[in-house]
Amino acid sequence: MGETPPKEFRDSRQGYATVATLYIVSTPIGNLGDLSPRAREVLRGVSRILAEDTRRTRVLTDHAGATVPLVSLHEHNEASRTAKVLEWLGAGEDLALVSDAGTPLVSDPGARLVDAVAEAGHPVVPIPGPSAVLAALVGSGLATDRFAFLGFPERKGKARRGLLERVAGSAETCVLFESPQRAVRLLEELGEVCGPSRRVAVARELTKIHEEFFRGTLSDAARHYGDHPPRGEVTVVVAPRSAEDDPEGTDPATGEAEARELAGRLLAGGGRPSAVTREVASAMGMPRNAVYRIVQDLRNQRGT
Repeated sequence: MGETPPKEFRDSRQGYATVATLYIVSTPIGNLGDLSPRAREVLRGVSRILAEDTRRTRVLTDHAGATVPLVSLHEHNEASRTAKVLEWLGAGEDLALVSDAGTPLVSDPGARLVDAVAEAGHPVVPIPGPSAVLAALVGSGLATDRFAFLGFPERKGKARRGLLERVAGSAETCVLFESPQRAVRLLEELGEVCGPSRRVAVARELTKIHEEFFRGTLSDAARHYGDHPPRGEVTVVVAPRSAEDDPEGTDPATGEAEARELAGRLLAGGGRPSAVTREVASAMGMPRNAVYRIVQDLRNQRGT
């Protein structure tokens, strides 16, 4: 059983002096030197560490000098593991929750567990640290006063279309995660719905030796990574909608009907969806995200 963490880690305002604590520990996203002294001390002092991938976390605990047992907790066993976690906490064992990298619960499992622990009356104490979301945002060169984190985009269907349209219409900077294999497709589709000149920053391999930021337009980014396929984790930061993204057009009902007719003709003539979107938006003076939705609806009707 591990050494009990120092008292200052407890939330003394709630009177939890004798109740076990769940610590949510942020871990390095690449560079092990980013592990904070406080995180190191907690990992050494708890009774067990809950980890998404115990093999990856063992590298971190070896670096931190933590010798406590590692217990798997991932999306497939979170529900069944929660009861055991509550049992351990009830027996007075402090626990730590970590993800493979970065801040737990951000596009990672753990939310259900934390809710159950808090509901049971145990203190939940975050140990702040590395975050790919914030690292990419502050290094993007884009507005940081307001932003929305949208996680990994859905791969297809209405949910994906809705997310892309949300990015296109957002008044806030949007941050997304994507796999390197699907990054180019995401940039191309964002260019279709947001417009190719919308500013974007693509962060790759953050804090690692080959860390890279590409800053430019969506069309530039899609072209660059089409020619140089990205490797490693990718974070995409998209600039907010600007006045130029909302050109004045005709009456909405009339404009949409005409846009659908024009888009239908262009698609029937073999036009690519991205080219059709650009041409119809320009001809009708409509926002690209509105035209993108029309084009996708027509494609779904045609089964293409």
